[in-house]
Amino acid sequence: MPSTKYVFVTGGVASSLGKGIISASLAKLLQARGFSVTIQKLDPYINIDPGTLNPYEHGECFVTEDGAETDLDLGHYERYLNVPTSQANNVTTGRIYQSVINKERHGDYLGETVQVIPHITDEIKRRIKLLGNEGKYDFVITEIGGTVGDIESLPYIESVRQMRWEIGTDCLVIHLTLVPYLAAAGELKTKPTQHSVKALLEQGVQPDIIVCRTEKHLNEGMRNKIALFCNVDPTAVIESIDAESIYDVPLLMRDEKLDVEVLEKMRMPASHLPDLRKWEEFLYKLKHPKNQVTIGLIGKYVELKDAYKSINEAFVHAGAINECKVVVKTIHSESITAETVAASLAGLDGILVAPGFGNRGIEGKIESIRFARENKIPFLGICLGMQCAVIEFGRNVLGLSGANSTEMDPDTKHPVIDIMETQKNISNKGGTMRLGAYPCTIADGTKAMAVYGKSEITERHRHRYEFNNFYLEQYRNAGMLTSGINRKDDLVEIIELPEHPWFVGIQFHPEYRSTVASPHPLFVHFVKAALDFSLRR
Repeated sequence: MPSTKYVFVTGGVASSLGKGIISASLAKLLQARGFSVTIQKLDPYINIDPGTLNPYEHGECFVTEDGAETDLDLGHYERYLNVPTSQANNVTTGRIYQSVINKERHGDYLGETVQVIPHITDEIKRRIKLLGNEGKYDFVITEIGGTVGDIESLPYIESVRQMRWEIGTDCLVIHLTLVPYLAAAGELKTKPTQHSVKALLEQGVQPDIIVCRTEKHLNEGMRNKIALFCNVDPTAVIESIDAESIYDVPLLMRDEKLDVEVLEKMRMPASHLPDLRKWEEFLYKLKHPKNQVTIGLIGKYVELKDAYKSINEAFVHAGAINECKVVVKTIHSESITAETVAASLAGLDGILVAPGFGNRGIEGKIESIRFARENKIPFLGICLGMQCAVIEFGRNVLGLSGANSTEMDPDTKHPVIDIMETQKNISNKGGTMRLGAYPCTIADGTKAMAVYGKSEITERHRHRYEFNNFYLEQYRNAGMLTSGINRKDDLVEIIELPEHPWFVGIQFHPEYRSTVASPHPLFVHFVKAALDFSLRR
């Protein structure tokens, strides 16, 4: 069997150039040629995972099928490839050092002095090769977080150097840099790229391909200059110009022959063009909508667009299927009160109350849900959004004064949302959540059944509080339907209001499963409901 090929993607000059999008785009092109591909992210921070990081610090925390809390770039990988990722696809410095220290405590090193080289780098290489050792991937693309020259990234770059030495042409390095445009001079400047490659060379790694992020096209002379100063072929200087949408990037990289360059350098066949017909159909629908809806996203991290990355992308996928442009209007839940809610939510065709943790902005979310319920505006509540819908219904329909979640008010008289009994004695917050894919049984004749079209589903979770079944009969008698149940643990997964045109709350995170090839049906139906509401007005 041919050996797995390893492609490393590093970044220079500045962060946020789009290593994740370039990695995912290359993976898409290789997949469209018939190769099996997976992508992993090496993150230089010392946290074990992003699960306890503030979204303002690191954006969204993405959750995999097997319950790993990972970097948001894994969301890009899944959305492009339509293949689930796992714990092995995201590695942090914290996890690397934790593993090495545990081995040292266990006596695995037989009294050796434990050092960055070889012990830390060996552990990094072991993690990189885990996916390749499964025997099901032709390519493992590894994105290295941070920027070349960062002290945190040094062990990762050293590991790349060692792997290049060990496996030769089965290993390739792509370096993503910035070619800035100086308006005063009226020209692009290659010097930052030269310095970035020099920094990489100082660490013993020569890039094979250089991808240049730029807002203006590179001319042939500029490509030749970069090639000369950075020791690469002119064909290996790839332009990555600013795009209208991240979903344009695979086509731009195809036009730049990034995949051809990779295959030729790794001595792999590149005899036919990648089949991107379905991707092009998606892009056509995305860019030629027949209608438009405005959906309010009510959350408490709205200042940072990456905090709700998967939700925003799920709306892109669902909008394209509905041939409808979805304008997402982010509204800070702290700004919403009983007095301001009507003005804040005026003109919306749908309301989504976002997931989150903690008390801040909770009352604004509850007011938004009341407004959606009373005014028959399509509503989708995700995780905490569903829990807020339960609280709102308890207070304003059932008359349970002060109803709340024990997360927000441990002494509430009516804990309609409460922590799972099995979790009450666990103090380590990283270990108290229901994480990853869990089953759900859907009732016949419900909106949930109309959405999914089947009675047994699985969805990904990230939460520690649940619907309190003590109040279940009261809610059902007052008209709230529990249309999705986890039978094993008797947990409410989906609620809906049959008397409302479209009012659904879900305990899980459907946005994590939405991809270009398979838009999530909940978002597809929610956007369709918003469109119907818009056309009725």
